[in-house]
Amino acid sequence: MKIKIHKLILGLFIGLSGAIYGQNVSLYQQFNGRYDFTFIGNTMNLGENNITAGCEDLLINSSSANLNINPNQIIQNAYLYWAGSGAGDFDIKLNNIEISAQRTFSNISSSSGLTYFSAFADITSQVASTGNGSYTLSDLDVSQTLLNIAGYCINRTNFAGWAIIIVYKDSSLPLNQINIYDGLQSIPSALNITLNSLNVVDNNNAQIGFIAWEGDSNLAINETLMINGNTLSNPPLNPANNAFNGTNSITGSSSLYNMDLDIYNIQNNINIGDTSAQIQLTSGRDVVLINVIVTKLNSQLPDAAVVLNSNIQNCDSRSITLNFSVTNFNCTSTLQAGTPIAIYANGQLVGQSQTTSVIPINGSENKQITINLPSEIADNFTITIVVDDTGNGQGIIYEISENNNQTSSGLLTFFTSPIANTLESQTTCNTGLTQGAFNFFEYSSQALTSTSDYFAGFYESSADATLATNPIVNPTNYIATSTPKEIFIRIENQNCFTISSFWLYTKNCPPTVYNYVSSNNDQDNDTFFIDGLRDVFVNFELEIYNRWGKLIWTGNNSTPNWDGVPNKGTRVDNSSAPEGTYYYILNLNDNDYPEPLTGWLYFRK
Repeated sequence: MKIKIHKLILGLFIGLSGAIYGQNVSLYQQFNGRYDFTFIGNTMNLGENNITAGCEDLLINSSSANLNINPNQIIQNAYLYWAGSGAGDFDIKLNNIEISAQRTFSNISSSSGLTYFSAFADITSQVASTGNGSYTLSDLDVSQTLLNIAGYCINRTNFAGWAIIIVYKDSSLPLNQINIYDGLQSIPSALNITLNSLNVVDNNNAQIGFIAWEGDSNLAINETLMINGNTLSNPPLNPANNAFNGTNSITGSSSLYNMDLDIYNIQNNINIGDTSAQIQLTSGRDVVLINVIVTKLNSQLPDAAVVLNSNIQNCDSRSITLNFSVTNFNCTSTLQAGTPIAIYANGQLVGQSQTTSVIPINGSENKQITINLPSEIADNFTITIVVDDTGNGQGIIYEISENNNQTSSGLLTFFTSPIANTLESQTTCNTGLTQGAFNFFEYSSQALTSTSDYFAGFYESSADATLATNPIVNPTNYIATSTPKEIFIRIENQNCFTISSFWLYTKNCPPTVYNYVSSNNDQDNDTFFIDGLRDVFVNFELEIYNRWGKLIWTGNNSTPNWDGVPNKGTRVDNSSAPEGTYYYILNLNDNDYPEPLTGWLYFRK
């Protein structure tokens, strides 16, 4: 079982005996798959500075190198490094294309105090477009530094040069891991490197490569390169006691003055099943600057990673549904089924899962889990999902990288519904058959209890309010066709909504009597009209008497209004009653109005 509390990057962890005066070499980029690498580059020195008289006259500012890879080798990435004496020249040209440094490094010699520089640019697009052929780097000029500071000449450390690392893909290759480490460190003593968390399944064609500056072929004092205690060499080009001697092991050149582009096979120095490797570089006198180290190992490992795609909460609930993906992208092997997954809220374990299927290289598996968060989890919380975690910070698999096994949601808050103020019912006059007109517009603000809530509409049914469909468009003059009527109001916040309601009622208001009748068919007071009577007081009874107290007409909700023609007493024909003053008695037959309404009216033909 693999302890994961202290997670380690598969890569180089460097310890130095002595002070460090530059940028430590550290992992820059990693490639996993059917990849390999090569170098091209050239020096700007016309001769080895350790044995050649003169200084700045022996440096040029342009040199060339050829790239020649097979047609089935597809360029994946290309990185340009250039270096030299002094504080730095960070604007150069490659095949007459201007390039500026994207990253820079510097190193100050602990013995002389002199400064050296290195620069980096990602030139993948240019090299992929150009392909095989000649590459010329120009405008790299350190001569002014050498003229102004004589120490470089005295110490014989005047140099400049450039190199390109080409990582390419080839379907015929085994599954490899390419690690590129860069920085700028000197080795006048010992540089120790540990490669941890390896799982070597095949040591065939395992390699390590270096881009180093200022090595001299004529200085061979305790200058060694060892792995797992075994000294590496590539004679006659790279003797065991002179690893950094101005050579290019790709081209076989021994005149790469004051720089080294060397690749060593290490398959006999690393064994199947190894989980670590030790590298040591020494130099008894020569000031060697290590700029780049590249390793190629057939280390077939998965790379479990996890991505949180979405989280779904229900309002007024402590449950949360997580949709996430477990991936196996940057890897050289499949990820086993049953890889454990732990879910934490504010650092507390709240759920567990595992992968269901074997996840192939560059594959993924989508997962969903619903977690009920315990009451001790605060209302503000962070969800963290960790793959290859059994719930106690431990995992069960070896993998390429241990620092991409988790993902977090960011700060979340439980979703709660708005709280609505209680709204009073409204009552208005019955305009007939319990119909009434209402104005409840102000309730849109009176219902709110929080400034974070907002009104979202009035509705005639709870279903419409829930779905937010068919809102009431005119709350200032709403006609309720029948009462009592419940009106629903929807209030929302950022995540939830609440449905509240209030009631509309009508009451029978006193009718208004228009006590003048003129039956001349002019459409004005042609009948005895009482406003607010019909279909309101549905059981009313109306009686009309002449001035002598004789009943001449009776009516109710089913008879027309009196037009001056009697319907009681002795009648000869349908002729109107005489003009004059008449008396009416209106029995509303309503509990709110126990006494009849009485009064006079005037009739005119």
